[in-house]
Amino acid sequence: MSDPRFIQLTTWLNNTFSMALSPVLISGDASVRRYFRVVVNDISYIVVDSPPEQLVLQQFIDIANIYAENDINVPEVIEKDTQNGFMLLNDLGDTSLFSILDSDNVEYYYKTALNLLNNITKVKATAKRELPLYDSAFIRQELEIFTDWLLKYHLSMTLNTARLNMLEAVFRHLIENANEQPQVGMHRDYHCRNIMLKNNTLNLIDFQDAVIGPITYDVVSLLRDCYLRWPDELVSQLMCEHYEQARLNGDISTDISLEQYRRWFDLMGLQRHIKAVGIFARLHHRDQKSAYLADIPLTLGYIRDVALSYPELKEFGSWVELELIPQFMNKAENVI
Repeated sequence: MSDPRFIQLTTWLNNTFSMALSPVLISGDASVRRYFRVVVNDISYIVVDSPPEQLVLQQFIDIANIYAENDINVPEVIEKDTQNGFMLLNDLGDTSLFSILDSDNVEYYYKTALNLLNNITKVKATAKRELPLYDSAFIRQELEIFTDWLLKYHLSMTLNTARLNMLEAVFRHLIENANEQPQVGMHRDYHCRNIMLKNNTLNLIDFQDAVIGPITYDVVSLLRDCYLRWPDELVSQLMCEHYEQARLNGDISTDISLEQYRRWFDLMGLQRHIKAVGIFARLHHRDQKSAYLADIPLTLGYIRDVALSYPELKEFGSWVELELIPQFMNKAENVI
């Protein structure tokens, strides 16, 4: 690999260890960040390349520190160069929950992950600053990714006034739903690919965008994952268990009914999935990361099913079912 940043990273790494090393690329993620592995004296490390003009590395370090202080297992930052965007972390291995989950173990691991949220919800600030608020403007900006990148850019849809008004009504419902919930510390990307399993212990990654936001956001991110789908009965059972857990943990008041919590959960998932399909389309067109297109049909299925189950969202659900999904699938077939 001969790109300038790789040469710069290798030079930093060689200076750090005072020896010539050759890090091996292991993955990128849904950003410009790249991850490498290097072995030194039989110890494996992860090397992070995070271009400073696009991603602020200090956010990762600050959240890692406060998470560790709150008994949340995260990578240890061993060395750093925040000016140039390089980090050396301990190696958590390659075993994500995504790679090992099946119908026999999903309940155990998801219950363990839900219990970990008791600690995450308490983290609302680092040693340096309060976490950003996941407020109305923030949510609307995310929802508009769906309109701009999936509908207009990917599918070349022209939205008439009626469709624009329908989307605006849906977005308003979702923003109101998020705002009326208790606001807690949020990981903001809490799903099976961002939970690593090492020595049968759950370790979190990709937490640098943590915010203060709705109590159900991380829960629904886990239980209604964009990358795999579990039976509705299991999701409902685990959601009910988290409802009781959150009441005991003091994250929601005892006068909040399960029905209210379920609505929060459903509409929060709808908001996240609407955002996600927009991001998947953007990753394909803007960042040349086309693998995420394969995750859009499952995510659109969540959107359809939840929207159709609420009277005020039924028009949107029908549109997704009868127009949006067929158009997306037709375009996918034509590309193939």
